[in-house]
Amino acid sequence: MAAGPRRPPRILLVEDDAADRELTRRALEAEGTAPAVLDEAADGEEALDRLFRRGPFAAAPRPDLVLLDLNLPRASGKGVLAALKGDPELRRIPVVVLTTSARPRDIQESYALGCNSYLVKPLDAHQFFRSFRALARYWFTTVALPDA
Repeated sequence: MAAGPRRPPRILLVEDDAADRELTRRALEAEGTAPAVLDEAADGEEALDRLFRRGPFAAAPRPDLVLLDLNLPRASGKGVLAALKGDPELRRIPVVVLTTSARPRDIQESYALGCNSYLVKPLDAHQFFRSFRALARYWFTTVALPDA
């Protein structure tokens, strides 16, 4: 039996900086991962509300991938990561930490909490696009998402 059509990946971008959200959107478009569905959360509490389907996000679909900044208002990225990976229904969702911190402690703690990848955001847009291209190839080509 032939497999059905693949659905576009649904990504939750958790980032408080509007410029970084725009840069990530442009990187996704440039990589050709469109028609990826990109949902955004501007702080840690909104991310938790989306993930746990609380309040206005009660009917929100679950993401296939979370791109997570560590430095967030209202709830830290590490707190979001711990809550997500600590939940039996959510822990299967891959999480890519996408942050400016290259501190070994942040990297170690993020992996200890269950992140699947850790990408330090370069300050240079061209370098960010190159890094994101490698990330996108892995998560959207190598890793298989469920069929529609």
